[in-house]
Amino acid sequence: MIAAYEITLAQAADAPAIAALSRDAIERGLSWRWTERRVLRAIRDPATNVAVARRQGVLLGFAIMQYGDDEAHIVLFAVEASQRRAGLGAAMLAWLEATAVVAGMRAIRLEARAGNAPAKSFYRRHGFVEYGASPGYYEDVEDAVRMMKRLDNAA
Repeated sequence: MIAAYEITLAQAADAPAIAALSRDAIERGLSWRWTERRVLRAIRDPATNVAVARRQGVLLGFAIMQYGDDEAHIVLFAVEASQRRAGLGAAMLAWLEATAVVAGMRAIRLEARAGNAPAKSFYRRHGFVEYGASPGYYEDVEDAVRMMKRLDNAA
């Protein structure tokens, strides 16, 4: 499935498109925090991967994942609405997981909006489990569920 898309690390020129997709797909109903400037900082951060997925040169999705000592954290993950449920998200998640394994991470964590049933279902299908909640996490507008996938249970 990964071969159907070109998934690479983002370049500075990708920042405007990433910021716009974050605003429209993730931050709707909230303050726009992942502006072009903040995305550029993430792209330049050596402890962060900003991955983009393209088909025929068009940016269709992105993910921002930060690395700790032994766990990675998916900070943002978005797919263009017209591309959802077509395998792009699964391909990006597989790319992120593969890079986390190579980096020696034992788990990947993330937060999702409590009311975003499709996102929670997507992550569950890919091996993530809910392990907690954060009331008011999204600007006191919405709660978050905390999810995690262990990467070290194959041993």
